[in-house]
Amino acid sequence: MNWNASIFQNHTADSFKELALEIFHFQIKNNAVYKNYVHHLGIDASSITKTEDIPYLPIELFKSHEVICEPNNREAYYTSSGTGGIQSKHIVHDLSIYEDSFIKGFEYCYGNIEDYTVLALLPSYMERTGSSLIYMCEKLIQLSKKEESGFYLNEHELLFDTLKKLEGQSKKTLLIGVSFGLLDFTDNYSVDLKNTVVMETGGMKGRRKEMIRQELHEILGTGFGVQKIHSEYGMTELLSQAYSQGESLFKCPPWMQVSCRDTSDPLSVNKKKGGLNVIDLANIHSCSFIATQDLGRIYENGDFEVLGRFDTSDIRGCNLMVL
Repeated sequence: MNWNASIFQNHTADSFKELALEIFHFQIKNNAVYKNYVHHLGIDASSITKTEDIPYLPIELFKSHEVICEPNNREAYYTSSGTGGIQSKHIVHDLSIYEDSFIKGFEYCYGNIEDYTVLALLPSYMERTGSSLIYMCEKLIQLSKKEESGFYLNEHELLFDTLKKLEGQSKKTLLIGVSFGLLDFTDNYSVDLKNTVVMETGGMKGRRKEMIRQELHEILGTGFGVQKIHSEYGMTELLSQAYSQGESLFKCPPWMQVSCRDTSDPLSVNKKKGGLNVIDLANIHSCSFIATQDLGRIYENGDFEVLGRFDTSDIRGCNLMVL
């Protein structure tokens, strides 16, 4: 089946639910880890006819299990940074689905990538292998077809000169960087950007003290001379990204949906505030229904805000299968 055509469309509420249910039953049949988890919950998968009843797989299981529908068919695998201990591993069966997801997801929020020069400041990711973010940025850099597009490891002076040059030419630019990398840059350089989207991907990766997003954005906004700092919400275990164009409110592409669960009940749904659950239809060959460790708030229009992370002691649900 050509899943790409089914997944990447401007879904209505009904078409999203219909495809989500189809994918759920496909994954229950073909994904041993997800099937066993639902079985341990005592849920009869064949009786599920509403998306609201679909169980979400705890994201922690990507650290201890291979979450994949067809174990013998894999094109790549990605690992988390592992700053908190054991790395998560996400096996990707079909890279074309991942590429369609991040290209179409970017276009949904920002337009054609060819309109941008892409500058990536991702030092911690470039210093290791297996980063899905590096793969995404590498493809976006290629698709931008701009001479100045590229990765900047710790070349802050070169990045500064490039930003000034592009601003002088009124070129539309995307500067995407890990939080500590952007902060390190603003410690030594100050610019006034008019044509540049500054996007942080989160995380200090142990390089600097953690801070709340509002404080981070205030510092970065001052350093880059912009009114709004954009953000990318993605993770190793997903193949889709949500984007915030300011105010820390994230918008999903049509094939991704975020909801909340009660912090003490992994099976609860439709809470306006609590643990974030993600439906990522692009995760067709892995698991499309993920219970993350993020805490957040959902708004009426489907946008969401990330408020923090679960404390390890608060995690519920995965102990059924973590041995």
